[in-house]
Amino acid sequence: MRDKWLLFLLMVVSVPLAGELNFYPFHNDFRVSLGTPTFFLFLLWLRFPSPFVSGLLVGAAVTFFRTGLEVAIEPARSWDAAFLHHYPVFFYYLTYAVAFRAVRLNRYHNRPIVLGLLGVTIEIAASLAELLMRYSVTEQVVSFSTWNQILIIGIFRSFFVLSLFNLVILRQSRATEELTRKENEKMLLLISELYEESIQLKKTLHNAENIARDSYGLYQSLKAEQPEPLDELAQKALQIAGQVHDIKKDNQRIYAGLSGLISHESDYMPLEALVDIVLRSNQKYARSLGKQIDFSLHMEGVFPLCHVYVSLSLLNNLVVNAVEALNEAGAIRMEVKREQEAVVFLVADNGPGIAPKYREKIFIPGYTTKYDKSGNPSTGIGLAYVKQETERLLGTVQVQAGSDEQGTIFTITLPVGQIGKEE
Repeated sequence: MRDKWLLFLLMVVSVPLAGELNFYPFHNDFRVSLGTPTFFLFLLWLRFPSPFVSGLLVGAAVTFFRTGLEVAIEPARSWDAAFLHHYPVFFYYLTYAVAFRAVRLNRYHNRPIVLGLLGVTIEIAASLAELLMRYSVTEQVVSFSTWNQILIIGIFRSFFVLSLFNLVILRQSRATEELTRKENEKMLLLISELYEESIQLKKTLHNAENIARDSYGLYQSLKAEQPEPLDELAQKALQIAGQVHDIKKDNQRIYAGLSGLISHESDYMPLEALVDIVLRSNQKYARSLGKQIDFSLHMEGVFPLCHVYVSLSLLNNLVVNAVEALNEAGAIRMEVKREQEAVVFLVADNGPGIAPKYREKIFIPGYTTKYDKSGNPSTGIGLAYVKQETERLLGTVQVQAGSDEQGTIFTITLPVGQIGKEE
């Protein structure tokens, strides 16, 4: 509410000031100024207070401002004479506001031609009111040429304001669209991470079920032997089986919630858009680490709509690893190709590379060569997940050294039917 009142106050102050940027087209007391376009723009923009209140206060503000300004410039001029000279402008702004409210002009924001024509009509009506009040004193008659000039000026001013107004709206819409896009990208990346966690959780569920079954089998075997010393061991085996079963049930509830969150009808997007999200997010990540990394992308072929969370999870893991592998500066190259019924993803960096003896170990869960500033190792499950998920989708993942044994190249090949669907 405070912001609305501040904007309203700005209108009351700025319209009289803009009105001093003027000229006299008819060689009499009738002036054409920037006050009207300013007032029109504020009426289009503000929804509070009503146009009638705006017309009353702005009309009074313009009248008294011009009266005071004339007395200040010409001290010999009396207040009464100055007021009689300028009071018709009050009826101009009042009529303008009343007509604006009568035709409910703010309903036509999406119809600029209608908005412009109605704006011209309103300005002519307001000019008529002012001229009638002004000429009633001098008993002059408004000529046909005068009305022609009023019409031309009205068209020019109204459509000028509309152009400015639409530019502001367009810029605001683009800013809103950009903000929405960033929020959507952030949400997609978050859900892709949840998708990755759900895959790991599913694997844990499977392991828990196997452990529970084996523990119960051990309990039955020990129980069948019947000797007294083994009975205590049998009870412990049964207790372990029960505890693992409880863990499995808890994990099932969590997995069900995650599955519901990441399962939607819009699970597929154009691959170009997904790759763009990965690159932009990792450019921000690199900057946050204080690294100067040059990202490049090459795409070749016609691609299907790809599964959002699978694609983002796989690609983001590879690109994040490349970012973290580089020191203060470097380059990351990403290539995506369509090879018949397969999609090939390649992520290459020019970092220190991976020694040949470690290239197979990097896919082992828990294996890591990365440590934070405190010396704590990373989880070591990123590349293990990439390999596991790629093989689940009947694909392959390979790692090799770059040219001259510099850097690292990861290549994932996936069947089209596993990663996406044709449009």
